[in-house]
Amino acid sequence: MKYFLYCRKSSEDEDRQVLSIESQRREMERLLASWKDVTVVGVYEESKSAKAPGRPLFDQMLKRLEHGEAEGVIAWHPDRLARNSIDGGRIIYLLDRKRLQDLKFATFTFENNPQGKFMLSIIFGYSKYYVDSLSENIRRGNRTKIEMGWLPKMAPTGYLNDPKTRTIVPDPERFPLLRRMWELMLTGTYSPQKILGIATHEWGLRTKQRKRIGGNPLTLSAVYRILTSPFYAGILEYDGRNYPGKHVPMVTLEEFERVQALLGRPGRPRPQRHEFAFTGMIRCGECGLSVTASQHRNRHGSLYAYYHCTKKRLDYRCRQPHVAVGELEGRILEFLLTVTIPEKFHQWAMRWLTTLAVARNEEHKVQNRSLEQARASVERQLDNLTKLRVRDMLTDDQYLKQRRELDLERMKLDQNLAHGRRESWFEPAREVVFFNQGLASRFQTGNSQQKRLILEIVGLNPTLTAGKLNIGVKKPFRRWTGTEKLPDMWSTVQDVRTLYLANDPTFMETLAKIRQVMEPAQPPNQSFPA
Repeated sequence: MKYFLYCRKSSEDEDRQVLSIESQRREMERLLASWKDVTVVGVYEESKSAKAPGRPLFDQMLKRLEHGEAEGVIAWHPDRLARNSIDGGRIIYLLDRKRLQDLKFATFTFENNPQGKFMLSIIFGYSKYYVDSLSENIRRGNRTKIEMGWLPKMAPTGYLNDPKTRTIVPDPERFPLLRRMWELMLTGTYSPQKILGIATHEWGLRTKQRKRIGGNPLTLSAVYRILTSPFYAGILEYDGRNYPGKHVPMVTLEEFERVQALLGRPGRPRPQRHEFAFTGMIRCGECGLSVTASQHRNRHGSLYAYYHCTKKRLDYRCRQPHVAVGELEGRILEFLLTVTIPEKFHQWAMRWLTTLAVARNEEHKVQNRSLEQARASVERQLDNLTKLRVRDMLTDDQYLKQRRELDLERMKLDQNLAHGRRESWFEPAREVVFFNQGLASRFQTGNSQQKRLILEIVGLNPTLTAGKLNIGVKKPFRRWTGTEKLPDMWSTVQDVRTLYLANDPTFMETLAKIRQVMEPAQPPNQSFPA
């Protein structure tokens, strides 16, 4: 008779004492030797709870039984097949219709007769009762622990489970960092995405390392979960109710509600705010705090928006006036016009870079061929060296010394080959020149995000003093006065070359932002020869 072997294990509480899938399979294969006329035609191994219907592999097995591909099923115990009334009923119904003629278990004896089916249905019913009782006991235990003020599960990021007291305590490494994340959000000038970048790259925040998971940066969804979870304000949510927690809260309820308003959570009023491009990136020239933006309606009903210092220093009274949005953007546009590359230099640089790339293309090919030949020679020497050692023609010391020298030579060649395959510096230089030539027009026609990116790309340490904007120029850009010569343009291109070949992190970030602003408006004839 043909049988299917079915093994199942759930990671939930219902299966803590059950053998693993591998153990079930080994046990059943051991018993197969003592069973006559048993042919296993298919094996199903599934990691899924059976307390509710909807197991894909189990359903597939029953369909094959319906089609007559087998007449029996082998399992470790009846509860591996069903722990809910629907799946148990399907097994009994298949037995009634003779589609399923036999069941074999390691821990239960079944006979396909009325008494056997009656006993099987009792086992299925007991399995369902066990799951239901276990679920009720777990819910009762969770409810008791919640009422005592403790979270009955794994502590969220920033906290730890104390196994001795069975309570939740602050994580000394991550608690202060998450508190700083809340403080940044409370300023109203940082988005969750910006906060994630600061926490990951500047603070080095990582999740707690556990046996199989952890030790990774937070994800953006995890940041949102943190900023929207009332647990951090000392509140436990359970079964639609709120309970006061006994753990140390990270923020007050007032701070939590303010963050929810800033995020615009459902059920909370979201402030109708205008999107300002430059909040948080310009500093006040008098007190050094961030410049933010506001929108107000005057007594005549007209809306007006302006940038101003946050004026949050308690030990100093800042007297800087506000600046209208249009006026500030005009100051930025004036700055960008001084940085925009002259048209004659732009045309010369684009032609020169293309010509230079074509001229050096063959040279790179020859260099790469030479490097590949040298590496192949080193590989042959390593192979010969191993053969000499096998024949005892070299001592251990001689072999190891020569092996180290050849390995070092191979690593040098691999690095040179990798450097040769890297994108040449001509394309980044060309992108910078193309972007530079259209700075002003891109700023005028761009949206808020594009305007902010342009200022981040070109500007350095912008400050606002008495309505005047002072901005430094970030390399490789420079101010143009109209008296420059071609060597000045050459100097700018060489700056790009130096920064790119040095893999300067600030320049690489700038280059990524340039590509983001330029997309989809790419320069013509974008690709250089390889």
